[in-house]
Amino acid sequence: MQKNYGFIGRRELLKILGIGGLATIAASLEIPNAAADSHTPSSTPLETPDAALARLMAGNQRFVSGQTQHPQQSINRVHELTQSQSPFAIVLGCADSRVPGEVVFDQGLGNIFDVRVAGNMVTPEVLGSIEYAVVYLKTPLLVVLGHERCGAVSAAVQGGEFVGSISSLVKAIAPAVARVKGRPGNMIENVVVANVQYQVEKLQQSSTVIQEAVREGKLKIVGGRYDLDEGTVTLV
Repeated sequence: MQKNYGFIGRRELLKILGIGGLATIAASLEIPNAAADSHTPSSTPLETPDAALARLMAGNQRFVSGQTQHPQQSINRVHELTQSQSPFAIVLGCADSRVPGEVVFDQGLGNIFDVRVAGNMVTPEVLGSIEYAVVYLKTPLLVVLGHERCGAVSAAVQGGEFVGSISSLVKAIAPAVARVKGRPGNMIENVVVANVQYQVEKLQQSSTVIQEAVREGKLKIVGGRYDLDEGTVTLV
């Protein structure tokens, strides 16, 4: 299979990889014009987790700067994906209507394997969904994406009684609340970040499938925080 490193060469990629160089990576990426979407075959999946992360963050920079390309969203793309899919990123995000992965990362059909649940938390069903993408789709990147002013986090911080099954959300986020108790700053904001980090740890500890993929360099797991005011995604 022909290797594809996100439209930049291996040497250039190695020079600019790392969280501190994400801005440089984004600036270095050459993103195809969205208008060409209907005339070109679907791109091959990125083979390196770091290249996948660079591609995702470059899309967020386009979104924030108002230069979105809405790539691979044509009817031709729909037809290309009828028999298979090769998403380059898994995004475990919150069910919040303001944080759709394809929009905030400026991606198209077949690019992101979406798993969304209030509080972006790891449940057995969520874990199974993610393992499917890792094992069968060979997706190289997993992002746990929390966001500012998360309602599920706010409920966990406030505590109390809730109707229906909402209390299950509070229970799942409780360990993150305990981690930052007494820490200075905004409690809800602190828990948003702590919950992302806690869920990343759960993914790493709860699945031998994920552990093996990470150990072999086939998968990278990162946490991110989405800013509702600015539209930016920051790694945490």
